[in-house]
Amino acid sequence: MTRRELLAAAALLPAAAALPAPLAGCDVPPPATGPTPRAAAGPARLRTVSRVIASMPVTDGAGVRLSRAIGSPMLPMLDPFLMLDEFRSDDPGDYLAGFPNHPHRGFETVTYMLAGAMEHRDSMGNQGRLIAGSTQWMTAGSGIIHSEMPKQVSGLMHGFQLWVNLPRAQKWTRPRYQDLGPERFREIAHMDARVRVVAGEVAGEVGPVAGIATAPTMIDVTLPRNGRLDHALPTAHNAFAYVVEGVARFGADGPRLERGQLAVLSPGAEVVRATSETGGRFLLFAGQPLGEPVARRGPFVMNTEEELRQAYEDYRAGTLVRERGAQG
Repeated sequence: MTRRELLAAAALLPAAAALPAPLAGCDVPPPATGPTPRAAAGPARLRTVSRVIASMPVTDGAGVRLSRAIGSPMLPMLDPFLMLDEFRSDDPGDYLAGFPNHPHRGFETVTYMLAGAMEHRDSMGNQGRLIAGSTQWMTAGSGIIHSEMPKQVSGLMHGFQLWVNLPRAQKWTRPRYQDLGPERFREIAHMDARVRVVAGEVAGEVGPVAGIATAPTMIDVTLPRNGRLDHALPTAHNAFAYVVEGVARFGADGPRLERGQLAVLSPGAEVVRATSETGGRFLLFAGQPLGEPVARRGPFVMNTEEELRQAYEDYRAGTLVRERGAQG
């Protein structure tokens, strides 16, 4: 079911209705209990590709056509990442309906724009215009209602939405919104690549996204023909790469990935090596796995079935949003 169908169903859901059992994390290593282990002295070990996932077409929001790589039956989640959608179309009929007001609780949503324009509004009074090169990182926490609507009537709309889980201790935190325009990101040259750092660090360049529990890495990488990039990650972090354009390989002799394919990168090694024989662009994500139970349905991600039921009851009762801004 889509978000729109789930929200409509929520209004009719009886208080005692049974909800799905908590979803065990997929591809979840146990959480780190101490400092992140680093590679031993000597040549760094390279991460390998453990799975290749092809994105699948879905419709969400009020009728927006998307390609989903995480959150599908093939890859329900990669702890702490819950969903990755790409929207890319120059047909206004695929995106004009947008994402009208809808609720969230218990996780974070990230929107990264490559082309086009959208507007964000939420119950905290936040408002932001997303244009090419901009990012918004919204922490839903205890509950928020927001919308993301196109601010164009024609032309290419291209971007990504990522959902990142929150640890149990932060699911009831105050909602927060980071609105980052393209001027906040500097493209750097590193090895053969051009890199924009959204979160994390590459060659001393630190991304502007800050204060995130899962210590994420999110970088946008463009490789030329026969180009190569090596990037070190904490060995305990789960990681994946998504090909945006062209082709790319990951690891010493990884499979050839094309546009719309996602590579799950094995944990336990330090360095991600990316190469491209013909040139390509990809997004690289990594984050600390939480290793906690996950109960998710529609726009809510909690730890238990009871917490999930409470989220739906709060939304029906109008009490989901516990804090409002001046315009909320």
